[in-house]
Amino acid sequence: MGRAIEDGEEFRDIESEEVGHGENDLHTPLLKRRGTFRGSMIDGTSQLAIVGANVSPVESLDYEIIENDLFKHDWRSRSRVQIFQYIVLKWTLAFLIGIFTGLVGFFNNLAVENIAGMKFVITSNYMLEKRYMLAFAVFGSSNLVLALLSALLCAYIAPAAAGSGIPEVKAYLNGVDAPAILAPGTLFVKIFGSIGAVSASLHVGKEGPMVHTGACIASLLSQGGSRRYHLTWRWLRYFKNDRDRRDLVTCGAAAGVAAAFRAPVGGVLFALEEAASWWRSALLWRTFFTTAVVAVVLRGLIDYCQTGHCGLFGKGGLIMFDVSSVTISYHISDLLPVIILGVFGGILGGLYNYLLDKILRVYSLINERGPLFKLILTCTVSIITSACAFGLPWLAKCIPCPEGLEESCPTIGRSGNFKKFQCEPGYYNDLASLFFNTNDDAIRNLFSSGTATEFHSSSILLFFGAVYVLGLLTYGIAVPSGLFIPVILAGATYGRLVGILMGSFTELDQGLFAVLGAASFLGGSMRMTVSLCVILLELTNNLLMLPLVMVVLLISKAVGDAFNSSIYDQIVHLKGLPFLEANAEPYMRHLTAGDVVTGPLVTFSGIEKVGNILRVLKSCTHNGFPVIDEPPFSEAPVLCGLVLRSHLVVLLKKKLFLPSQAFSSADFSQQFTYVEFAKPGSGKGIKLEEIEISADEEEMFVDLHPFTNTSPYTVVETMSLAKALMLFRQVGLRHLCVVPKSSGRPPIVGILTRHDFMAEHILGLFPNLKQSKWKRVRIRLSVFTTIMKNIPIIGNYC
Repeated sequence: MGRAIEDGEEFRDIESEEVGHGENDLHTPLLKRRGTFRGSMIDGTSQLAIVGANVSPVESLDYEIIENDLFKHDWRSRSRVQIFQYIVLKWTLAFLIGIFTGLVGFFNNLAVENIAGMKFVITSNYMLEKRYMLAFAVFGSSNLVLALLSALLCAYIAPAAAGSGIPEVKAYLNGVDAPAILAPGTLFVKIFGSIGAVSASLHVGKEGPMVHTGACIASLLSQGGSRRYHLTWRWLRYFKNDRDRRDLVTCGAAAGVAAAFRAPVGGVLFALEEAASWWRSALLWRTFFTTAVVAVVLRGLIDYCQTGHCGLFGKGGLIMFDVSSVTISYHISDLLPVIILGVFGGILGGLYNYLLDKILRVYSLINERGPLFKLILTCTVSIITSACAFGLPWLAKCIPCPEGLEESCPTIGRSGNFKKFQCEPGYYNDLASLFFNTNDDAIRNLFSSGTATEFHSSSILLFFGAVYVLGLLTYGIAVPSGLFIPVILAGATYGRLVGILMGSFTELDQGLFAVLGAASFLGGSMRMTVSLCVILLELTNNLLMLPLVMVVLLISKAVGDAFNSSIYDQIVHLKGLPFLEANAEPYMRHLTAGDVVTGPLVTFSGIEKVGNILRVLKSCTHNGFPVIDEPPFSEAPVLCGLVLRSHLVVLLKKKLFLPSQAFSSADFSQQFTYVEFAKPGSGKGIKLEEIEISADEEEMFVDLHPFTNTSPYTVVETMSLAKALMLFRQVGLRHLCVVPKSSGRPPIVGILTRHDFMAEHILGLFPNLKQSKWKRVRIRLSVFTTIMKNIPIIGNYC
């Protein structure tokens, strides 16, 4: 038997006592702790995942073109003018996505720089008056209020806006339709919540949320607005399908990176390497166009702000660490410290991912108890962060200001390398120069060139320990929080520390060491290479660094991969999002497609009774149903195709029924339009509960042939599961029909959906495969533990 479901039955509990505890708990989704699994059911068929802090049903997206008679007629009837209009509108939408994402990115930076800048200016003024307790009260209370406001938005308005958003966007582009992740409310909270969280001096970034923001903007435009908020545009009806939305959301994700880092090419490569699961040349052109629009918008707005009309938004505005003035010269002997940076970046990145996984599991237990506990957790982290930022600089010694500086020392205000803090005139506190700034300004200070004597090694070491721990503690609270900036900040800190320690062995500038340290930590944690390399080059505006950045990224990624997966992949797994990986698991090659389909299979006849359709739709939430013609309509049972649940609901709504079980002679193209079957935005489609069918109508019939996808993708039941997975993922399917190899059997064995390729489902059906899978996990963990134990020995050797 097979099945005709979207996100089918409940997963079996596949974890033995040994696997469910201890070291292998790292690889268990958070859903297990809540007494359920990815794929478990609320109503019997809906697949579950964690969205925000709540367990919600998720479905798959319909990326496949439904080639039924109605679609073919609609496509044939389109004139050249309509086709041209479609093409122009798609490019226009890409242009609008770039415009709006660029404006939002600029607004975020403008708000953060002014809010945080004003907070630092007021605090610094009290410090100059030696009113230290009042200064801390202002600093801590401002941070607490800003963090609390951000958490209130996330806890009560849009829980899906919490966190980075990149894992959710990545899952969406993989084909996972989780509720509210791209909704207008999520967009609103993502923008203003990110401003509050970053302004509150929390160790979070606005770059990850900008990717989510760009995706939300693209989704809102592509679906023709929002019916819920009475914002709809009929001229965008062409894009009411998942295929076009996927392309535009990809453009939005790329635009978000371009707006966050002013890195248009890096944004395109980020979408290609990390975000998108499907790619083609036409999409490359469109994303490049979108990011180019973002770059032009930001350039124009920055030029405007240079006239002094943007308050405190000045040199420290958008992230742009220009080290082009540094003369980069290096020799073969300089590769040794670069290799060391790459190795330690991979180790620290793997450790960071491991610890973050553990912390997120603890936070999930707190957040699931309700909004109040989310607020308490956020306030606690905010107080800890404020205490560290204000208290730790007191441990640093005051340093005399260097002579011959172009800028004033000590710095009076909100940015600069020479914060006065508690020091006397003519002295500065190097640790305060890092803590008492926005994260962007702290990174800029670490990246600054020609500053070999401005930061003491003890201050750098203390700052690294603090930002490493605070970055771990902060991600997971109920605020929009990106991971890029905390990782860059920690990497730049230990990179500069390595530069200080190896100053006598190399001529490389300490600012360059900071850039390479940031690259190594990014590679060790996020496991991206090409996109990160280009983003860093666009940030630093220096192409001469390319070979060094390439080397350090390759080494750190290779070392990190020996321990665990990338940080975004781990979060996707923790949330239980049914993400399809690019490569099949080895054990899938030993299974066939027919091995994993499970029943019961629900089918419809080509001419089906209305009552049967209504009863099936009410009794289950399957989204795809095979349509089979049987005698007397065919000589033998034959598979006509696949009909979608949403299309059946439209047919019931129109009530164009037949009095007898016979082929319809009516012209369906005059009774229906293809737009009626288009997918509505934000789940505002026709609901089955709204349809009233009388008892007489239930005895009538519906001809399903014109609305059946007559060319669904099919595989023979003996095809290997690994091969079926490659087809399923690369084509972007929601349903894959499995047909029998021999004749004389029913025309369809079952339907493969995303659920069937999940490890939990497969290992539940074949428990003997668990041992080999977890053996590889234990080997990785043992290697990681051995290396961590020998870090002091490695350090002494170096």
